[in-house]
Amino acid sequence: MREVFRQIVGHINEGRHVALVSEYSKALIHRFAVCEDDNGWTCLDSGKEGISLINTEDKLVMVEYYSPKPRLIVLGGGHIAVPLCQIGAILGFHIVVYDDRLSFANKERFPNAETVICDSFEHVANRANISKNDCVVIVTRGHRHDGLCLRNILEGVFPRYVGMIGSRRRVAIVKKQLEVETGKVESLSRLHAPVGLSIGAETPEEIAISIIAEIVKELRLEKPSIDSSNRAEPQRFNNLDLELFSWLSGEVEEKAALVTVVYTKGSTPRETGAKMAVLSHGRTIGSIGGGCAEAEVIQKSINIIRDGGHCLMNVDLTDSAEDDGMVCGGTMKVLIELV
Repeated sequence: MREVFRQIVGHINEGRHVALVSEYSKALIHRFAVCEDDNGWTCLDSGKEGISLINTEDKLVMVEYYSPKPRLIVLGGGHIAVPLCQIGAILGFHIVVYDDRLSFANKERFPNAETVICDSFEHVANRANISKNDCVVIVTRGHRHDGLCLRNILEGVFPRYVGMIGSRRRVAIVKKQLEVETGKVESLSRLHAPVGLSIGAETPEEIAISIIAEIVKELRLEKPSIDSSNRAEPQRFNNLDLELFSWLSGEVEEKAALVTVVYTKGSTPRETGAKMAVLSHGRTIGSIGGGCAEAEVIQKSINIIRDGGHCLMNVDLTDSAEDDGMVCGGTMKVLIELV
């Protein structure tokens, strides 16, 4: 079981999409499908992001889809870039910062960035390895550098989201100039400029919020109008519980039970796909919602750690919610298995 999660984490860290398939009947069998490209979400005919249940007469098939962390590439390390990276990290983005000045392109200034690159903006597309599912924000120190970044991006694969700072007048001049120079009219029509949602933002922090809000809107709600030769899949946010999966894929030999929410009805504290690990002494990693109902699941998990096997358990939150003063009160079905 640990080897399965170890391989899943490895594939995700290398940018691949993974679908974990668990077949539950008398035995519990795990297998996974790996998709090398951006069509990962259609590698299996069943299900949707997160988890899907397929019931037959004699077995239950559970399909869980996981994707790499979406990348937020910030071109320019100025005042807006700092809160932009902070907020992006909170939302689970893989943060990349690029600037041509070493005093701005460093880990001390951007501790939330997983990659910091110091190089000329002429090399940005190659050095940052920009792909069609990336989100790129151009906030350099001047219009000349902004235009240089955009021109370099147009020479390669156009990302899922590109936003560029600047006044409407200046942006219009740059777009018109690049349309004539490159002929990439369709790509330039997808440019978000001036960048960010119109919320009256004035401070760097407010501008960063407006940019992140526009990116979330693009990823969650919008369907990109792009030609079939460069079609990008709608980007999903990574749905891995990082602490839990790091533990599951680690070298720890301690026995544990893995709890997965496979079905919910009504108002529940966690959605389908939520996971929790229970160790033999009752310590938990992750959560399926807390309260008395979770305590019952923990006790059942400890029994499975002791006796082995796996089971499906129905959890009624109605009474628990009233006793604990919670607003939820639905029902859940959880799969408990030995790790």
